[in-house]
Formats: sequence, C-alpha cells, structure tokens
Amino acid sequence: MSTEANSQTNALDLFRLDGKTAVVTGGGRGLGQYMAEALSDAGANVVLCSRKQEALEEVKEGIETRGGKALALACDVTDPEDVNRVVEEAEGSLGPIDVLVNNSGATWGAPAEEMPVEKFDQVVRVNVRGTFLMSQAVGRRMIERGEGGRIINISSVAGLVGGDPEYMQTVGYNTSKGAVISMTRDLATSWARHGINVNAIAPGWFPTKMSGGLIAQHEEKMLGGIPLHRFGNPEDIKGVVLFLASPAAAYVTGQTVVVDGGATVW
Repeated sequence: MSTEANSQTNALDLFRLDGKTAVVTGGGRGLGQYMAEALSDAGANVVLCSRKQEALEEVKEGIETRGGKALALACDVTDPEDVNRVVEEAEGSLGPIDVLVNNSGATWGAPAEEMPVEKFDQVVRVNVRGTFLMSQAVGRRMIERGEGGRIINISSVAGLVGGDPEYMQTVGYNTSKGAVISMTRDLATSWARHGINVNAIAPGWFPTKMSGGLIAQHEEKMLGGIPLHRFGNPEDIKGVVLFLASPAAAYVTGQTVVVDGGATVW
C-alpha cells in the first residue's frame, strides 16, 4: 500500500483489535480486569488467566455481557507446564495469540533488613519468572507463525525509583519490577526481527486489592507526591494498554510507558 493510501487511514481504526486474541494474566481483578475490558472493547477475544478461577469467571461474565468474547483459565504462571497448557488451550479455543499482557504479580512488605528471603524469592518468582515463562511460551508461537505480535509487561514505578520507607518497604517487589523493565528491553531487541513488539507499562498508584491497604493508611501523603493529586482510575490504564496492543504502536518497542500522574518527575 502506498504512503498516500496509508495517510487516508482513519486514525481511530489504528486502535481496533477485531479478530485478534489477547491473553491477560492476573485478569481476575484490578488492573488486569480493566485492561482485559479495554482489549475486548476494541474487538479482541480475551483469555483471562490467574490462579483463582472464580474471579476470572466474574470478569468473563462482565465482558460477555458487554458483547465481547472471553475465556477463563486457571493458571500458575510460575509453572512451565501450566503455562504451556494454558497457551495451548487458548489457541485451541480462540485461535493464535496476537497480544499478551503479563500482569500477574505479587508483593510483600517488610524493611529490607528484615525481609524474609522466602518472601523475596516468592515475589521474584511470580513477577520475573512468571513474566518470562508466559513471554517465552507465547513468543515461540508468534515466531513460528511469522505474523508478529504484541507483548506488554506490567512493571511499576517501583521499578524506577526507591520506595518511601514511611509506607512502602517492598525491596523484592521493587527489584522484580526493575527486572521486568530490563527483560522488556532484551525481548524487544531479540524479537524485533520477528515483528514482535515488546513494551512495558509502569503504573503508579491505582486503588486495587494489592494497594488498597496502603492507600487507606497513607492517602494524603501519597497524594502529596503526585503532581496531578489523584490516584489512577480504570480509564487511565485502559487507553495505554490499548495503544500498545494495537497497530497504533507498530513503531514502538522496548519502551516503558509510565502512568503515574507525574509522580516520577518531581
């Protein structure tokens, strides 16, 4: 198609995902749910996976009520066999995977000098190993198919800056999210020749089950560190994941998009 013809493309069509299949790990609540809904709204068939099947079924029902198509599959992202099973089931039911959103995550709070090593390992296992195993399993299939794809890793501003010791002492979490950013860059350069775009999103403070307790205790202090002086809402993450998953981001890879209300620019 000529450059002139391309210039006539409706810009909004660049964000459509009609006929695509997207997998969202940790899709049973919070940011995972919001992102799955956004991908479905844009036309994608969505595969939801996490350890808790019941939560997935609720999100699936919500998506189908809105006219979308979804599949709920329980999965332990740290188990290679489980990951491969889910990928195979997803493709068997909805077709080849075009988009993967690695959102499953874990955290544990304690001062660094007191952090139980088993908890540190657990957090890194889910956040880093889980992200890698899902990326590897889906990436292999994208490479074999030869049609490219999109992988979006959910990092955090915690992977970019140190935590405030007054309310956030999560050295394992911060370490793991920094590793996800580095992994994103490496996968992006490794798989660019296969037409696979790999990017990351680094959210700031969004009210979720994971962050709710901290927000309830330290809301004013946390808001004081955010230039926009508010927490993130579902729409704030939906637009970003849709952009990175869609043809609109075809020339973007290896990047980390920070969605934090300006907290990291002080």
